[in-house]
Amino acid sequence: MSNHAHLRLASMKSNTIYEQESKSQDSRGHSTSISKKSYKHILRQLQAELVKFQRHIIQHNEKVLIILEGRDAAGKDGAIKRIIQHLSPRETRVVALGKPSDRDCTSWYFQRYVGYLPAAQELVLFNRSWYNRAGVERVMGFCSEAEYEEFMDSVVNFENMLVRSGVKFFKYYLDISKDEQKQRLADRKADPLKQWKTSAIDDEAIKHWKAYSHARNEMLARSHSSQAPWTLLCANDKHLTRINIIKDLLSRLHYADKDERLLYTDPQILFTYNASNLNGPLAN
Repeated sequence: MSNHAHLRLASMKSNTIYEQESKSQDSRGHSTSISKKSYKHILRQLQAELVKFQRHIIQHNEKVLIILEGRDAAGKDGAIKRIIQHLSPRETRVVALGKPSDRDCTSWYFQRYVGYLPAAQELVLFNRSWYNRAGVERVMGFCSEAEYEEFMDSVVNFENMLVRSGVKFFKYYLDISKDEQKQRLADRKADPLKQWKTSAIDDEAIKHWKAYSHARNEMLARSHSSQAPWTLLCANDKHLTRINIIKDLLSRLHYADKDERLLYTDPQILFTYNASNLNGPLAN
């Protein structure tokens, strides 16, 4: 048996805990496909791998940029929290920009984001990014058709420049069903600890569901490239979404003492964009 086959077999054995242990329930009492015990065990192993990876970034002066996009309440905050939980805050930054200022609105669109890009030894995560123009701004009419087309005509070249400059660049899009989004937004409103997440735009997310689906489809089709491909996640299960993002990220990066057995992703949850996804796994 080849070494690759051995690794896959070991990974399969490790992942049988998904099936061997009883299913757990989330905060709403809904069944999840991985027990809380299994989730915590796997997450801890993967976070240890992330620490190894950050050590490699620092030692080799690398620059890593991760952007997380997705529907409202798709789980971007939770995924980012688990990625950075045990990393050095000195070399790790999370960027979540607010509404653009009047000055921002008269500047080159990408200008407000450039200052937050990673320097050597840094890992930067964008919780939403320049793709606001292709999503909420497009759907809610916050940009003109000309501004939208200028963005779509420019974004691939902009990202290619980042990659050519040495930035290791990863784009993830988290998608959830309409029913799941409704429930998560309702839970958010009822949770006194999550009031900072609520906004008037939340109600519009459901109202404009089809428009957001259309905007998502066009964004993915026009901004997916070989240099900066989109990785998509069916994110109804928060625990499996977090685990699979970390697995995918680590599997695509080089660092010493990588434990390959931990890094096989679930193709039902995480997959690279292609046009067929729009008629299949993604929520329409």
